[in-house]
Order: sequence, then structure tokens, then C-alpha cells
Amino acid sequence: MRAYFASSIGAACTAALVLPTLAPQASAASRVPDVPGSTQSLPLVPLPGQERSAHGAAARGLPQRETRPFSLVGVVWEDPDSELHASVQVRTRAAGSDAWSQWQDVENHDAGHAPDPGSPERASGTVRGATAPLWVGDSDAVAARVRPEPAPGAPRSATPPLPGGLRLELVAPGDGQPETSQPGGLRPEVPQPGSPVMPVPVTPVPVTPVPVMPVPVMPVPLNPALLNPRPERPEIPVPGEGVYEELPGTVVDPALAASLTPESAAASAVNAGLAPLGADAILPLTKAETEAQAMAYGFAKPHIGPRPGIVTRKGWGANEALREKQFVYTNTVQAAFVHHTATGNRFTCAQSASVLRSIYRYHVESSGWRDVGYNFAVDKCGNIYEGRAGGVAKPVLGAHTRGFNTNSMGIAVLGTYSSTAPPKAAVDAIAKLTAWKLGLFGGNPKSTTYLTSGGGNRYAKGTKAKLNVISGHRDGFPTDCPGTLLHGQLGTVRTVAARLQGR
Repeated sequence: MRAYFASSIGAACTAALVLPTLAPQASAASRVPDVPGSTQSLPLVPLPGQERSAHGAAARGLPQRETRPFSLVGVVWEDPDSELHASVQVRTRAAGSDAWSQWQDVENHDAGHAPDPGSPERASGTVRGATAPLWVGDSDAVAARVRPEPAPGAPRSATPPLPGGLRLELVAPGDGQPETSQPGGLRPEVPQPGSPVMPVPVTPVPVTPVPVMPVPVMPVPLNPALLNPRPERPEIPVPGEGVYEELPGTVVDPALAASLTPESAAASAVNAGLAPLGADAILPLTKAETEAQAMAYGFAKPHIGPRPGIVTRKGWGANEALREKQFVYTNTVQAAFVHHTATGNRFTCAQSASVLRSIYRYHVESSGWRDVGYNFAVDKCGNIYEGRAGGVAKPVLGAHTRGFNTNSMGIAVLGTYSSTAPPKAAVDAIAKLTAWKLGLFGGNPKSTTYLTSGGGNRYAKGTKAKLNVISGHRDGFPTDCPGTLLHGQLGTVRTVAARLQGR
């Protein structure tokens, strides 16, 4: 699944400011053939005339060339502990046209979005260094350049060489239809969120619920026409840190089974107390309904916000064959780290699912992670998306804030908010999500908490760091993320989330 294939394609043409018509070239092999979406991985080569452009440090890149279609780009290298001190830029050609973009910057300081040092995910041997991914839209040709720069505060004479194994990753998101369990099987069309209105599943009617992990949520009635009885499955022993095998909770009728692989069924089954198996969305609840569910699990007068609507992994078209098959949990959720994806802002709300599918593929196939790193994503219109698989109400271990992934969750707003203000709908969505999810674990959005650093961030390993319960990525790691203008909205997020909890 995460094997790293080298492209056999070399580049021989010379880069120029005026881009001529390109001759077609053979494209790089996709890592996962015959499924929607693809990744092309192209080695970066010394650029003619720039072999020693920065005080002896060689620049590398990719002279302009045609490729298979793609929509997102990024650069990776072999050693995740090596820093990339360089400017990274790409130009792309809009698919089916002769229109080339200007040179676009790719955010290269992305080491803070990663599994914790020493964690099984980090020690898997598949993790690579990576830039942030950049959304470029439908494209069919590319040029790239990576030019060494000195580390911050260092003289140019001390410019380090580029890390080894630099490759340009070109990701096509696919249409969101995952592989089927039998030939010819099709899943229903995935609704593409273009507004804050959530997709509505079939009207649920009562049946006996399937047991789920005892977190403070109540089962939502399922549709009996889609389910057949099955002996109860054992409870997943959470809380308690560890790895657990996927256990589908229900057996579906043949029509639904044709559209759900075992991996898809398992990813949906962990939300069985919240939505029907195979649902595209988890519907919102009122505060009274949410509190009633929490109190049914023994929480006396809980401070918890109304459960927001959430687009499931099936709803945004996640190909469940890409990720690792097991779910990994931490003990609790003490804090939420807010991020931006640094993908740029050149996409619409209707394209959000495609952007998320591309980031997912980039995290797994290009960066070598077990799944998408974030626990949740939020788009410009305020839609909330399920991120890393394992259950939206559970303490799923992510790979979003290096050294602080344990006992936390990561929320990524799609886009870049360093100099662009985040939409109010997105800020409101963060507040709604944190009011609910932190409330499940007793978190006060306006308070602080202590997290033990796993190292590789602002704090030495083992340090108990005092952090806001709702923090920005930059509060735990030296990075611009989540962008200055989004970080400046976190005070509002804390106030609104606390009010939604009834504090």
C-alpha cells in the first residue's frame, strides 16, 4: 500500500521563461493502480545552469513536461529528519489548454505536521520528509524548481545542501468513488458540499442498536431495511491507548454490500452509534438532544455543545484501501490544535471533497503516513469533515502536531490563512466542533491543560507543557500554521465554543 515507486522517467528539456509546446512523455507509474485517483512521483534533477547556484549548493527541479492529469502538488524526500532549507516553486498548465500559471510558492516548512517521534507510525520506515501540498486545480503539465537557501539567521555561505531523494508528487483526487466489492458495483453519487447545508441520509427508524465504545453518545436509530441481525460484536476497549482491529458492526443487504468494501464498512461501523452504516453524513443534534445522550452515559449536567453535522469519510469519497487497516486510539482528548492546510485558496466549496481526497492521498502515499493526519477538516463554507478513521466521537490518534498528537485532536481548515482572513463560517464551524468534541471529554474551551511533549517541537521530550485547550499549531511547534489571521481568531473560537457548552 505504501511502497515507494521510483519513476523511470528522466527529463532532458531546458527550462525557459517562455514555455513552448510540450512533447508528450511517458508518465510515472501510479502507486495504486486501477482505483480512483493516482499519484505520479517524479525525481527532481539538477537544473541546467543552476548546478551551483547557491554558494556551492546545487538546485534541483523538473524542466517543463507533460504528465497525466493532477490537481495537487508537493515535494518529498527520503529522510524525514532532514530539513529542507530551500524555496520551492511550481508552474502548472491548466488541463486541455495552453495556459500556464505563474511560479507558485509551495510551503516547505511542514515538519510540524507529522507523527510523534518514536511512535509506531513514525518508526514504520515509510515516513518521508514533505512540503505542504499545494492545490493547483486540473492540470496536465508541470515545471518545478527547488533552490537552496540558508537556515533562518545563517549566512548565505552556510547554505546546506538539499536532502537526498527529492521527488515531485502529482496527485489526482479521483471522483470519490471507492473500489467496489464485486465487479460492476457502484456506490451512490457522493454529494459535493457547496454550502453549509449538510447532505441528508435516509430517514432513520428504530431498531436495536449495535454496541459501540462507551463514549458519551447515544445510538441513532438505523434503517432495518438495510440491516440483517448479527450476534453482538465485542466492545472496543477504549479509553486506553492502543491499536485495535477493525470490526464491522453489521451485515448489510446485498445492494448496500455491493457499494461497501470491508474497509469502508469498518470505517463506517465505528460511527454506528451516530449514523446508519454507510451514511454520507452524521446529522446535527440540538443541545438538549446532545446533553440527553451524554447524561445517558452517566455524565451529570455535562457541559457540551450541540453535535454539529459532519460529512463522513464515505461522504467525501475516501478510498479506504489506501490507509492502514487498524485504528489507533489515544487515552482522551484534552486539547484541540487548529491548523490550515497551506494548500492555497484557489478552490471552491464544491471542490472541498476533492481537495481533502488529494491531501489524504498525499499524506498516505507521498508522506508515508498510516492515514490522513488530521482528525477533522473544515472548509470555507463551514462544512465539517471526518478525518482520520476510527470514529468521530472517539480519541483517535492523529499525525497533526508533532510531539503533541497524544491526547489531542487536530482540526485543519482547508486553505492558507497567513495573509487571507478565514471565512466566518469556517471559524464558527471550529467553535461548534470543539464545543461538542471537547465536551465529550470534559474539556473547557476557555481553559488551559497540560500535555506531555513527545519531543521534536517547542518543548523537550517529557516536558509537561501548559497550553490552551484550543491552541494553534504554532503554540506547540515553531511554524506559521495555522496562519496569522486564523490564529488571531482563536480567541473568538474559545469564547463561542464555551458559550455553546453553556459555560
